[in-house]
Amino acid sequence: MTSKQETSSLQAESPQQQYYFRTLICFAAAGTLASYINWSNVSPLYSATIVALLIYAYGTYHFTHKQAADTLAKSSRWLSYVDAGLIGLVLSFTNFSVLPCVLFLTMIQFNALISGGLRKLMEDNSAFAVGILVSFIFHAPSFVLSTSIEISLSSLIGIAAYFLVYAVYMHNRFHKLSISQKQLENEQKWHKIRAYKLSRYLPPTVWKAINQGKDETLQAERKKISIFFSDIKDFSQLAEEIEAEALNELLNHYLTEMSKIVTQHGGTIDKFMGDAIMVLFGDSNSQGVKADCVRCVSMAVAMKKKMRSLQLEWFNQGIKKPLQIRMGINTGYCTVGTFGTSSHLDYTVLGTQVNLASRLESAAEPDEILISHETWSLCKDTIMCRDKGEIQVKGFAQPIKVYQVADLRKDLGKNQSYFEDRAEGFSMYLDMDKVRNYDKEKVIESLEKAASRLRDKVII
Repeated sequence: MTSKQETSSLQAESPQQQYYFRTLICFAAAGTLASYINWSNVSPLYSATIVALLIYAYGTYHFTHKQAADTLAKSSRWLSYVDAGLIGLVLSFTNFSVLPCVLFLTMIQFNALISGGLRKLMEDNSAFAVGILVSFIFHAPSFVLSTSIEISLSSLIGIAAYFLVYAVYMHNRFHKLSISQKQLENEQKWHKIRAYKLSRYLPPTVWKAINQGKDETLQAERKKISIFFSDIKDFSQLAEEIEAEALNELLNHYLTEMSKIVTQHGGTIDKFMGDAIMVLFGDSNSQGVKADCVRCVSMAVAMKKKMRSLQLEWFNQGIKKPLQIRMGINTGYCTVGTFGTSSHLDYTVLGTQVNLASRLESAAEPDEILISHETWSLCKDTIMCRDKGEIQVKGFAQPIKVYQVADLRKDLGKNQSYFEDRAEGFSMYLDMDKVRNYDKEKVIESLEKAASRLRDKVII
């Protein structure tokens, strides 16, 4: 049912309820008219009107009872105009007796304001006026404001019964609405709990898009992103040595800590594959290819440092052999979006660059972060890296140039052992950890000689 239909069904009473209220109105009007009749000389017009009122009440029930919910509201609106018109007709036949006029007019205003507001009030009063005008065709009212006690009493009893029944009906309706509201609040509470639980199984990008009704933004597209892979070295061997419960607790603790670091750096966890983690940077909320790359490598450095504290914690728990992770990062164009069938979709990234990131992770040593040349070119100003030459990677015909991440340049300080810089006509690469003792003086002499020549040279 649409929201419009739901609104109409709430505004419209059921056919049975309409029948009860319309019957009360018709009986009140018929009783008022009957008390006005001179029984020694019964008017055929008045008798026919009384019979018509009773038949109308019964006939409209069968008419509305067979209608669908979407047309019931419209029919009920038109029938309320007929109700008001009949009341105007009856009051005109009674020559506008004071109390019946006041009571029936009050009932019309009350009914209109309850069911439709000011617009309905104007419509029902217009229908009431039309009923009075129609009455002039059959009867010319004398406009004598009669105060006959018989007429007034019958009107008072009928209208009072109407208001009492309506009060009981509204009380029951408010009670049902109160119960429905509590049920709705409980459903909303459980919906939020279920939504929260579901959000933990989906990448933030997917959850945000679905929650905002923008799942069309998840369509596959080409983007230049940074892809991160990591896994724990010899985790399968560890799984054979410790109990399943302890292993599960250890793994969950490790993934929790790593996930916090991913969140801090703004990455998207693509998936967990046992102890392996795949993270994307730049798939959504990109800050630029370079910034995404720097955040990705910075995250890897933070994970490496976090592992040192986790190793001590696990050692104190009885795990003698420290767990070590290997990490690989690559940057390149990939296809990002949802893939799968109509019944099952997966948000992920595909492409050769993804495979390269995975291969770099496999080629890395324990506690080592290997990055590709593309990644290094984007983050070298912020991240200190060491050139590791070229390696042969499965699935790639040509050797791949790789670099080992040392640390953030700002965190190295006086302990910095790797220097690299480039300018027009200048290129320097110095890794002090690789300089042999017997080459030390030769390197210093070369640097000093180059610096002296540069100082003496007049730049034109």
